[in-house]
Amino acid sequence: MERRAAFYTQLWFWVLAATAIGILLGWWDPRLGAQMKPLGDGFIALIRMMIGPVIFCTVVHGVAGMHDMKRAGRVAIKAIVYFEVVTTFALFFALVAVDLWKPGAGMNVDARALDTRAVAGYATQAHQQGIVEYLQAVIPTTFVGAFAQGNVLPILLISVLFAFALASLGERGRPLVTLIGDISQVIFRIVGFIMWVAPVGAFGAVAFTVGAFGMHTLVQLGGLIVEYYLVSLVFVFVVFGALLWTMRLSLLRLLYYIRDELVIVAATTSTETVLPRAIEKMCALGCEESIVGLVIPAGYSFNLDGTCLYLVTVSLFLAQATNTHLPFGEQLGLIAVLLLSSKGAAGVAGAAFIVLAATLSAAGTIPVASIVLVLGIHRLLAEATTFVNIVGNCVATIVISKWERATDDAKLRAVIGRG
Repeated sequence: MERRAAFYTQLWFWVLAATAIGILLGWWDPRLGAQMKPLGDGFIALIRMMIGPVIFCTVVHGVAGMHDMKRAGRVAIKAIVYFEVVTTFALFFALVAVDLWKPGAGMNVDARALDTRAVAGYATQAHQQGIVEYLQAVIPTTFVGAFAQGNVLPILLISVLFAFALASLGERGRPLVTLIGDISQVIFRIVGFIMWVAPVGAFGAVAFTVGAFGMHTLVQLGGLIVEYYLVSLVFVFVVFGALLWTMRLSLLRLLYYIRDELVIVAATTSTETVLPRAIEKMCALGCEESIVGLVIPAGYSFNLDGTCLYLVTVSLFLAQATNTHLPFGEQLGLIAVLLLSSKGAAGVAGAAFIVLAATLSAAGTIPVASIVLVLGIHRLLAEATTFVNIVGNCVATIVISKWERATDDAKLRAVIGRG
């Protein structure tokens, strides 16, 4: 029997320890804690540097190795259907929860009296977040530009086109497919090296959050924080748990399997920090590389269940806090806007806040200025958001792989099987 490594040698332990130290520093010396921000930003930048090569190698090697381009199209359609169904359900789930809990009721905030200078930058970016602009941004200016910008969807577009072209070469393209597969092993080895810097990144990100915004924000807006965390947990365990249960798989065992990634996204509040590792772990779990390579990168823009929960919860909280009356019909209208605007939230920390501002501007009912109320706790809420997003994309990969009969069932059940 293989001996399990001691807990103090594992990545999740060091990330947790660094997170605790970061919290203590931010509380003890807020000014010094706020100065630790470059450590968190530096780690995220290191990971973002690898996202382009990881997606390109995984998609090209997986899709070009299918030998069946019709199957690739079928997988893409199944993924889109799944994404739309689950994210729509997440929007309505959050709507019901916030209407029942009413975390903003009784605050009686006058939006006209709020100082909006702190969110001026977010509001400016929100005006540039239209649907047309979002779709245009999917097409890079140049082939290489897709990798230089670092956005997931343009890289995915280039990778899919390259994979289809390579597959059309038939046997002449096989040596290049093999070479790309070998290069992907080197890329993942580099990612493995970078991940051991994660404790430093977690320390910097958490120290900055606590130092810059203070622990007092937990008390001031505690009702919203508690409600949102509970809604996120219930959604994960009820919805994702049920999906896995139907396949005789265990959600708890899946959470344990991706524990390193969960701890890292909680500390950095960015799912991009674990995108390469998520791809690698889903392949190791027994999901076919071609499915993983399509579903996870696409899911980072189209399957943001946590972001959907966040946008509805905070939007209705702000309506309640500012005494903005929203009849059920207008709430449904808000859901319709969010079905589109939520697709523009990438896995980068802070993107959901920009989309929130854009959504309120588009809806025109809730005062946009009211978003200043949640600026201080946005990163705290983002911890739950990123947790739901990463679990949701892992579950989506498993569901679509099973749907396509593209899993190693023996390996899958050995790792996350139920009983």
